[in-house]
Amino acid sequence: MAAKPNFTPKKKRKVHGATFWDREYTSPEYLKLSTKESADLAKFTRWIERRERTDVIAPKSSAFDVGCGNGRNLIFLNQHFGMHGVGVDISGAAIKQAKTASSGLPLIYHVGNAGADLPVEDATQTLALDMMASHFLDKKEREHLREELFRVLAPGGYMFMKTFLRDDDLHTKRLIEEKPGDEDGSYIHPIMGVAEHAYYEKELVEFLSERFIVRKIYRSHQHKFRGGARKRRTISIYAEKDY
Repeated sequence: MAAKPNFTPKKKRKVHGATFWDREYTSPEYLKLSTKESADLAKFTRWIERRERTDVIAPKSSAFDVGCGNGRNLIFLNQHFGMHGVGVDISGAAIKQAKTASSGLPLIYHVGNAGADLPVEDATQTLALDMMASHFLDKKEREHLREELFRVLAPGGYMFMKTFLRDDDLHTKRLIEEKPGDEDGSYIHPIMGVAEHAYYEKELVEFLSERFIVRKIYRSHQHKFRGGARKRRTISIYAEKDY
């Protein structure tokens, strides 16, 4: 009988950061990346309309999207409200898809880091989006992004932020215990291999209130089932730049 070949399957090399996102946008393996607008953003626009603040989402006004991905949320704002927009994302593959999907629309995209200076002028945006983007930044970068979003927003403009919530979230507790990051509330993501940060609600509100007026808070409530961990818990905050 012939001897079996001594063969060891080659381990798949892990990729991180922009390379990870480029691969996911090209050949998704871990994440479901939708081309439909975020339900949370649609909910925010309805809230704005009820408050009679449609100037925030008025035709030809502009929205800035940090971590814009394939452009789905800016496209939604343009198609439903006639808004212009600017998006930044770390993934070149995502930006390529966003440009293709936005052909002919008044939307501009840049490859860049959310923790760097934003490529728009002061007080030119009526809406700023940070939807599951800034939790990848370290403390210094998160502070810089907050200042940049304040800078680019016009007085009376709104920032819509969605991020992970640490309060009562068993997934976050486990991740911090198993793979702690360099700062409190941070951990190393087991798949992406990069640091993520999860805020306590009080911590996040205090952080944003240094620059903005927090107008509304929504918390997800499907993070537990029969005492065990279910979904990751998130928090959405609507914050206004004072006149």
